[in-house]
Amino acid sequence: MRQVLSIARKELRAYFLSPVALIFLATFLFVALFVFFWVKPFFQRNLADVRPLFEWLPVLLVFLVGALTMRLWSDEQRSGTLELLLTLPVRTSRLVLGKFLAGFALVAVALALTIGLPLTVSWLGDIDWGPVFGGYLAALLLAGAYLAIGLCMSSATGNPIVALFLTIGACGGLYLVGSDLVANYAGNHLAEVLRLIGTGSRFESIGRGVLDLRDIFYYATLIGGFLFLNVVLLESKRWSQGASTRPRRSALKLSAGLVVANLLALNVAVAAVGGARLDLTERGEYSISPVTKKLLQGLSAPLVIRGYFSAKTHPLLAPLVPRIRDILAEYAALGGKQVRAEFIDPQESPAAEKEANEDFGIKSMPFQFSSRHEAGIVNSYFTILVKYGDKYETLGFDDLIEVKVTGMRDIEVKLRNLEYDLTRSIKKVVYGFKPLEELFARLAEPARLTFYATPQTLPENLRALPERLAKVAGELGRRAGGKLVFQQVDPSGPANQRLRRDLMQKYGIRPLAASLLAGESFYLHSVLTAGARAEPLFFAPETGEADLRRELEAALKRVAPGFLKTVGLVTSDPASPRPRNPMMPQEQQQPQPQYQLLQQRLGESFTVKNTPLRDGRVPGDVDALLVIGAENLDDKQRFAIDQYLMRGGAVIVCAGAYGLQLGQYVEGLSARAIDSKLEPMLAGWGIELQKKLVLDPQNEALPVPVERNVMGLTIREVQLLRYPFWVDVRSDGMAEGSPVVGGLQGVTLQWVSPLKLSKRPGVEVTELLSSSADAWTQESAAIQPDFARYPQAGFGQEASSGVGRQVLAVTAKGAFVSSFKGQANPLLAAGEGKDAAAVPSAVAKGDPNAGVIEQSLPNARLAVVGSADFVRDPVLNLSRQTGSDRFTGNLQLVQNLLDWAVEDVDLLSIRSRGAYARTLRPLEPAAQSTWEGGNYAFVALALGAIVALTLVRRRTLKPMALPGGATHRSGAGAGDAGPKEA
Repeated sequence: MRQVLSIARKELRAYFLSPVALIFLATFLFVALFVFFWVKPFFQRNLADVRPLFEWLPVLLVFLVGALTMRLWSDEQRSGTLELLLTLPVRTSRLVLGKFLAGFALVAVALALTIGLPLTVSWLGDIDWGPVFGGYLAALLLAGAYLAIGLCMSSATGNPIVALFLTIGACGGLYLVGSDLVANYAGNHLAEVLRLIGTGSRFESIGRGVLDLRDIFYYATLIGGFLFLNVVLLESKRWSQGASTRPRRSALKLSAGLVVANLLALNVAVAAVGGARLDLTERGEYSISPVTKKLLQGLSAPLVIRGYFSAKTHPLLAPLVPRIRDILAEYAALGGKQVRAEFIDPQESPAAEKEANEDFGIKSMPFQFSSRHEAGIVNSYFTILVKYGDKYETLGFDDLIEVKVTGMRDIEVKLRNLEYDLTRSIKKVVYGFKPLEELFARLAEPARLTFYATPQTLPENLRALPERLAKVAGELGRRAGGKLVFQQVDPSGPANQRLRRDLMQKYGIRPLAASLLAGESFYLHSVLTAGARAEPLFFAPETGEADLRRELEAALKRVAPGFLKTVGLVTSDPASPRPRNPMMPQEQQQPQPQYQLLQQRLGESFTVKNTPLRDGRVPGDVDALLVIGAENLDDKQRFAIDQYLMRGGAVIVCAGAYGLQLGQYVEGLSARAIDSKLEPMLAGWGIELQKKLVLDPQNEALPVPVERNVMGLTIREVQLLRYPFWVDVRSDGMAEGSPVVGGLQGVTLQWVSPLKLSKRPGVEVTELLSSSADAWTQESAAIQPDFARYPQAGFGQEASSGVGRQVLAVTAKGAFVSSFKGQANPLLAAGEGKDAAAVPSAVAKGDPNAGVIEQSLPNARLAVVGSADFVRDPVLNLSRQTGSDRFTGNLQLVQNLLDWAVEDVDLLSIRSRGAYARTLRPLEPAAQSTWEGGNYAFVALALGAIVALTLVRRRTLKPMALPGGATHRSGAGAGDAGPKEA
């Protein structure tokens, strides 16, 4: 080992005493900085990571390592010093290792000098250090593989230029074979093999923060294999070509072949080991959570997880398939005998494709793609089936994939949150949905499916749908035992004019045009009714029997009580939002409520029920009450909310003192004061909603239309304005240890009011969200930027506004005192209290005849967020225009609050993992330039220090005495000095 280190020191000395090291380091560092700040604009990306630094390393190192290694052995051969080295009492393997370690150390120094980039990111945002460590480790392993290849190629020729091209060809070929440029032209199976061979794809796996034994072993075999071949090539220089040495030559060649074959075989064997890996990410984004493990290990019946993926798919989807396969395999390993994971290409098996289509409604999707060589449409499968007994769930493209535009032409396609989607689906089929027979048994009266169709005017492609629907309804009716009645009605003709009017007024159902030019119209609508609940259904023309059955069962479970947790939604919107008919022209659509995006998201896990509370009561089937943006609530409505909380219920209030004013005649941004009448109630429970707005320098940008005059032409464009009313809450403003925000990366609260807390006995309060320490408040409703007073940003602090951290959202749990304690029951005052249920004496503290519960049970839950606009559709759509996905954090916050409210927090820990990017804190352009210049200055100073140390080292060298009185400076060349210390 001493000989190896001595040779490495001599090689390093030769690097630094010549311009080689300085040129290598300067080129590497300035190219890395240029890519980081300009090619992948760091501040424009606004992400707290160093991904751009590592993205280009596999390509950059090909050329730099090739230039570094091209002379290591070829110069020795050309100058004639190789013979001297090979005749010294030093093993050839030690010579090879010494040169390899010297090059490896030089690359390590180059990577170490980039440490300023992750440190800069850590100062500007909440960086995850796991992928950073993984990226540096991957870079070292990749550089080691390239160095081993470069040394091998340099020993094969005496011409450095030839060695350079051989190295670039070999390293570049290994990179390209696993890249999307090549793998996308192969099917899924061949593409997976190519990615296993490629150095770049392995690099990406480690760089995202996952240390996989297969990737480490791959790089180790590359390094070891090429270093061994390097030794064999050098040993071959000793060989004579006589017959006496032929057996030795043959044995060495055979040994080399066996070593290479064994390394390949070991890689193939290790490829099957999928669980030996270490997740370096802060939140374990690539590890199966304990919640999933517990669910899988507690299964009482076999669970099938089947992936339907075509060999030929969209180029951007192909790299995701191996990751999905690995996760399904992990689920199978964790579940043991009860979980079976399968991967099927339906297009290669007609029987499997027929089963997927008919039994599960799984169909191929058309994906349009284009490249330099071809453009077209590929029909492929991209679906996961989760089947437990006779119940199943499917996860399609829309459920699994998240598409994000990262530039003018750049599109990033990634898995949304595969573990959450899979585990949620498994939980649904195992626990969430009860057998359909139990559903029908719970119905007090038969459900009725009415199919409104006009057979005589149906287009040709729709005439088979009524027959399919009747068949499926008949099958369900037989299972229902008379609890499902199917009826087909023709609403055409003069006699049914009133029916058509009722369909329009109740459900928004209108006749559809048979074609753009023809005057005929037709009906093809269904309405499912169960008791007082009714839901219109719209089926696409291509809907098969499996899809019809699934949609009908899902609709039955929505209208039947007790199958999903029910959320009572209290807003100021119309009480009965109608589902959109995809076949109705846009102009004929009914106005949609302002919280439609939220309702759609909540509908994935809950039954959302609009609850006006006008009768002063919360329906008995409501599991949690969500009050958003409600205004001017009367006494009965407030009494209903109060008494629901007193009975141990869970109430979530999203309300602000001001809200965005929208209307046909409202220009620009305008806010108005909002009085929900809940403020006294909340204050009585220790949570005061202040009549102020919070402004924070840590905020999300607002897209603002701007007009520019270009040579007399007015151009309208959208620019991003730092907008302090859109408060950006990061992890440092979230409650530690709270399951509600434990998985969230960030939340943006628009036009939020601060909360002032007062301690109440028996109530435990948690400050859930808070602003930064530099936030301030204002009491006016002026939300427009004022560039006349504040030319730089349009906003500034008033002298009277206090600066400090503001509480924006809280949760509270305990025994609350009723706001109506000692007051008359509003229902009794209105003469409506005679039907009120008696209050148990153990709970009621006041007069039982009054029907007022004066103190809640100790398990009552209350959450308050100081804004209602943060989940309004117009505001979320505005946030979408910035190109960021942070608006989804607002929706997930409400989801998490509801899970906390109904005490179903199992999935909270995995719902938000990796869902949002870590963003940078707001910076002015001047500050951005300062940080960028600082990194360039740091690199320049580091290189200057290296030059200074090199000059000092040169001056301290002492000449060696040579025969004849000549002198020679030690360390002038590796070939001259290396053997002397060896």
